[in-house]
Amino acid sequence: MTLAALEQAAKARHLTVLGGFHPTANDKAPKGCKTLLLLGPDEPAFWPAFTQSPEWQDRAPNPMDRWSTRVIDAWAAALDAHPLYPFGGAPFQPFYSWALRSGRIHASPVQFLVHDQAGLFVSFRGALALHDHIDLPPPPPSPCQSCAAQPCKTACLSDALTPTGYDVPKCKSFLDTPEGAANLSTGCSVRRVCPVSQKFGRLPAQSAYHMRQFKGA
Repeated sequence: MTLAALEQAAKARHLTVLGGFHPTANDKAPKGCKTLLLLGPDEPAFWPAFTQSPEWQDRAPNPMDRWSTRVIDAWAAALDAHPLYPFGGAPFQPFYSWALRSGRIHASPVQFLVHDQAGLFVSFRGALALHDHIDLPPPPPSPCQSCAAQPCKTACLSDALTPTGYDVPKCKSFLDTPEGAANLSTGCSVRRVCPVSQKFGRLPAQSAYHMRQFKGA
């Protein structure tokens, strides 16, 4: 089993391997895990495929979480691996810490996670805890290191998200205003302004879905 083969298998499932690491005792990984791989949507192919899935079509709650569980559970069973998810209730898995351990995902100037290819649009559908030691390439540097302007620091139209912190109630209230309509329909302005995000291919319809879920939470 190689990383290249796993990446190809992920793509066939409309997922992508965002990064991985070899856990130590401090990482709170499942017992026997020698490699933990973080999985996210394969953009821009993910959204069209997801909206054709039975989970989306049945109009029942939590379609994306149900899709993720179905797809990743089946893949994990085929690999004799352990599936892990960032949803499902407490105790939550430490995906933020795992993301930083991968070396491909970093804390941005506004503390949201940023990925070398997904930018501030990085998101997780799950993870695989593998019993095999998979060789992983050296991670690239944080994209923020070469981002001189760092526009994420000042892009929030409501000043709810800045380098000093994140005011979630203020952010949600802003979405109900005329000025916040663009964020609700196309995605968070801070995430969109990231130069790496702009090259990623996240479809506005997918961002709008996530914003609606966030606003209604």
